[in-house]
Amino acid sequence: MKFPKLFTLAAAVAAFAVPALTLPSPVSAQETLKIGMTVSSAGRFALASQSGERGVQIWMDDVNRRGGLEMGGKKYKVELVKLDDRSDKQMVPRVYETLIQEQKVDLLFGPFGSTLTSAATAVTERNNKFLVIWSAASDSIYDQGAKYLISASQIASSMMAIPSVELAAKLGGNKKIAIVYLDEPFPAGMAAGAEKLAKEKGLQVTQYEKFAAGTKDFSILIQKARASGADFFYPVAYEGDQMAMVRQMKEMNVNFPFTFMLYAAQPQFQDIGKDAEYIYSHTLYHPAINWKVTDGLNREEVGKRYKALFPDVAYDADFQTALAYAAGVVTEKILATAGTTDAAKMKEAALALSGKIVTMAGPYKIEESGKQVGMQNVIMQNMPGKGLAAVYPESVKTADPIFPVPGWDKR
Repeated sequence: MKFPKLFTLAAAVAAFAVPALTLPSPVSAQETLKIGMTVSSAGRFALASQSGERGVQIWMDDVNRRGGLEMGGKKYKVELVKLDDRSDKQMVPRVYETLIQEQKVDLLFGPFGSTLTSAATAVTERNNKFLVIWSAASDSIYDQGAKYLISASQIASSMMAIPSVELAAKLGGNKKIAIVYLDEPFPAGMAAGAEKLAKEKGLQVTQYEKFAAGTKDFSILIQKARASGADFFYPVAYEGDQMAMVRQMKEMNVNFPFTFMLYAAQPQFQDIGKDAEYIYSHTLYHPAINWKVTDGLNREEVGKRYKALFPDVAYDADFQTALAYAAGVVTEKILATAGTTDAAKMKEAALALSGKIVTMAGPYKIEESGKQVGMQNVIMQNMPGKGLAAVYPESVKTADPIFPVPGWDKR
């Protein structure tokens, strides 16, 4: 695989030119702010990636309707420059290099997920470009000393399990939990957080086991979880793996009183029909979740814009849409505060704004590393014949959780 050269001839000349202060910045020269981003046209991240892109488009549409975003006393229209990463982490460095060196973007949004975002980070750091993360949750991204990135809306994976494990502990049962996870950065990080919290909450971890990407047969993992006597089955993976697990659990007639699957609230997960009933999941986007926003559109307004802009899309807005939209709102606030696209000044502004923004996805709060610690998810359960209901935390719940859930033969 060939990567584009780091510097074009024009860039090389600029690098040795006299004082940059005498030259107009790319933004002020074109009166347009160019944001680079990769979107997966195919592969296992395609649905989530495209859902996130629609969230960015909603934010951009709102910004441009208002005449642009304010920065340094001027207003700039926002333009999205997107390239395809095909869900392939080997492609990501090349396409982000292209966005920076050839497309001349001013700042960047990450791709979907920790696997791809980790590959993008080295490129953005090397080029001193600010990277806004909207979906990558792996703690390892923030442990490498990167200076110019933040998670605008996606909480760190080590903290993501907090509400679901807290609920499991409150429900009772036999206090045994089986955790299995995909051997990739985000699932591994969330599983580690779940294991740690489960022990703190008095749950016995009867299984803690990883599986490789590309696994199709989950029967042995499921059998081990059942044999361990666990009431709580906690597989951490992406939606395709989780949907396959549900089908195989039914075929094997294996039922757990509590099954948590991160993506079961997603519209596409609902395509498996009644088999998705009773499963617990999480989301940031649901009619029950209405934060008092300080910046950007509220949940209802985002939903209306989604339907107006994407009338022919097969799936409704989901939590990936919410994450990406919220990331756009936070980015706008950072640019207004920094007054520039300079990566160092944007990071300073991002830290200064921590704890001062509430978007439709929740409160924005980051650590020095850029790790998001503020936006906790709401736990949902697929109620039989009724659809999703918020069951935790108490402050937003719309129904009591069903526990234990009935066996396959009683549904």
